Formats: sequence, structure tokens, C-alpha cells
Amino acid sequence: MGLLVTPRNFAQRAELYHQLAQLTSAGFGLVQALQRLERAPPSRAFRKPLRLLLDRLETGETFSEALDAAGSWMPAFDIALVRAGEQSGRLDASFKLLYEYYLNRTQIARRVISELAYPVFLLHFAVFILATPRFFRGGTVTGYILDTFGILIPIYILAVLILYAGQARHGEKWRALVEKVTSLIPGVRTTRRELALARLAAALEALINAGFPIYKGWVLAAAASGSPALERTVRSWKPRLDAGQTPAEILQTCRLFPELFVNLYSSGEISGKLDETLRQLRNIYQEEGTRKLHMLAQWIPRLIYIGIVLWVAARIVSFWLGYFGQMGNALGF
Repeated sequence: MGLLVTPRNFAQRAELYHQLAQLTSAGFGLVQALQRLERAPPSRAFRKPLRLLLDRLETGETFSEALDAAGSWMPAFDIALVRAGEQSGRLDASFKLLYEYYLNRTQIARRVISELAYPVFLLHFAVFILATPRFFRGGTVTGYILDTFGILIPIYILAVLILYAGQARHGEKWRALVEKVTSLIPGVRTTRRELALARLAAALEALINAGFPIYKGWVLAAAASGSPALERTVRSWKPRLDAGQTPAEILQTCRLFPELFVNLYSSGEISGKLDETLRQLRNIYQEEGTRKLHMLAQWIPRLIYIGIVLWVAARIVSFWLGYFGQMGNALGF
């Protein structure tokens, strides 16, 4: 992907998995499906990674091994589900799940941009309109540029930095810092947690069904969750699992996991229906996280709009106070 992830990037990734799901469901082998995609990929940027995957597969590597060699082109969540699908013989199901996941992210990203369109227009309109009277009252071109682009360019830079910092391509320390900072923001903290738990449950269900050992499955699923805190916590379980404790017993003492997750997982482990329970957990947290994400997509642009309106009002009041002050000085008041 490029420097910043856009709705188009999500849509292209969704289309990649959609085509892979259709081809593998229709009976095409993985190599045949990838060859077809390489000839007509959803994005030209996919052609080189797809060629690399095919070259690796031709040398006898598994698909998941080839993906590891592709570097950061494919996120950990994708790799975990693909690895599980490959081992269980259900790659088409993994591709379908990834298609739905990226389709959902595409829709949310487009909604956020749509909601932000008017506040962004209003900001630009206000900046240029408010700077115009000063320019015509004897201002200079340099002063006009400072009054307009001097305000907008720092905002552009800040927006780009925020978007870049929030991407999953960075190292664990950086992602942990971002997670810690965003956990201080009301609404964002619970949304991130619920979406991370949904990804963890989805990956864990696929990995357990594929026959992965329980600890390895948990580690891979935690890495796929996108939460450094969950990943660190699960990695610390190994001594307790080696001592004979089950994940359900460990979860009882782990504050990172909500009570609902702990209770349902425990019941699934006891009843022997863990795959059904994990599927239920994935649906619960995906629906709740998506609902809150849609709410944030609505309210963040509105708050930005309110902030812009207040800023414009303050500038207008400041202008008229200055104007009446000058008039008073001129009249000797």
C-alpha cells in the first residue's frame, strides 16, 4: 500500500479476496487463482507481490510461508486467517471472511470522508473569506498567504501525521504507544478493544479448526488482533499453560478481556463447542465495534464542524471589536 491507506486501498484488498474466494470455491487451485489475479489484479501495485507469491509457491513453499516472505504487504490478521484456511483445507472460507472484513472497512472509511466533506469545505471557505478584508485594507500578498496557507498547511500536516501514525504497518513499540494514547479518548478506547477482540475471535476460531495447538493458536490470533497489549498478554501465558492451566482459567484473572468474553469462552471450552462460541464472540464484538465505529464516523465530523463554527465566530467577533475600536479612536472616544 502507499504512504496512507485510503478507502480505495480497502476496496482493492476486498476485491482481491472476493476474486480469490470465488475462484477457489469454483475449484481452481491456489496457483491457478493467483495466476489469473496477476494478469488482471484489482490494483497494479498487487502485481509484484502476487508474482513473488507465485515464485515462492513454485519452489515448494506453502502459501503462508510465501506470505511471510512478502513482508508487510499482507497484515497479520490476513496471514493468520490464510494460514488457518490453508491448514484446514478451507481457504475459500478464509478469503470470504477477509472480503467481508475489508468491504466493511471500505464502507466505514467512505462514510467518514463523506461526513468530513462539508466541514473541510467550510474550513477552507472561512479561512479565505476572513483573510480577504485585511488584504483589501492595505495588506500584502505575503500577509494574505500567511493568513490562509499559514493556517491550512499545519492542519494538513497534522492530519497526515495522525493518519500515518494510526496505521498497522509500524513496529510493535509504536503501535503500543498509539494504542495507549487512543485508550485515553472516550469512545475510541472501547471501539478499538471490541474490534480487536472480534479479530482475535475470528482468527482463533479458524486456527483451532485448522488443528493448531492451543497456545500457538492464541499467539497467532493475538498478533492478528492488531492490539499490542493483547499480544503481549497472551505471550506471557506460556508458563501457566505449561503448568497445566487452561486458557479459560487464565482468562478469569486477565483484566484485558471483558466478562462476557471470559464467560462465553469458558462455557465453550467446558462444553467442547469452542468453535461455535468463538464464532458467536466474533459476531458480538464485530457488531458492537462496527456500531460504535459508525457512531464515531458520525460524531467526529460533527465535532470538527462545531469547532470550525466556533473558530469562525471568534474571528468575526474579533474583527468587529477591532473595527469598532479603530472607529472609536478615530472619533476620539
